[in-house]
Amino acid sequence: MTTTKSRRLPRAVRERQMLDAAVAVFAEHGYHAASMDEIAERAGISKPMVYAYLGTKEELFVACINRESELLMTAVAERIVGDMDPDERLWQGLRAFLGFVAAHRDAWIVLYRQARSQGVPFAQEVEASRTRVVDAVAALLGGAAESMEPGPVRGDLAAMATALVGAGEALADWIADHPDADPEAAAARLMNLVWLGFGTLLTGARWTPPSD
Repeated sequence: MTTTKSRRLPRAVRERQMLDAAVAVFAEHGYHAASMDEIAERAGISKPMVYAYLGTKEELFVACINRESELLMTAVAERIVGDMDPDERLWQGLRAFLGFVAAHRDAWIVLYRQARSQGVPFAQEVEASRTRVVDAVAALLGGAAESMEPGPVRGDLAAMATALVGAGEALADWIADHPDADPEAAAARLMNLVWLGFGTLLTGARWTPPSD
């Protein structure tokens, strides 16, 4: 039975409870198989209250995507503060990103697997967030390349940033499936893999295929 105390919880607290429950249920069952009844039960509230606060299942799923995406971006931004060299900024960003995934596997499953597999409008929500990340990484690489001659061109930076983000997503997806994985060690491996190569590319050096 709902108590007077629980009925008087602030709206923000109620919504957080609903979103926490929804992320867990969506991650466990997938969007289509997820039940609003189960989400309401896990949140400890009535199903009509879920609809009243957050709308339909589709609207609830979009709310989950938006919240988890924002939490992820905030976790990364909070680690990249002050005056840092480009490699330190990237390292701290990778640590925060993979650490978030390790600590919030359900959130990653909803963001990376469920949302992308469901198509429009969910994929559009994720793509908008991904574009922000790629742009931020491209800006970071561009800042590192400013003092280098001849350095990469703008198109190169965009391509490198896209490749780096894709590698990070693939490793994050692996971490989501391996609860015992150490996100710090994974971040260090990825940093060694990408920065030694990107650091050279930023100087303008290029590998060219052998002639036939």
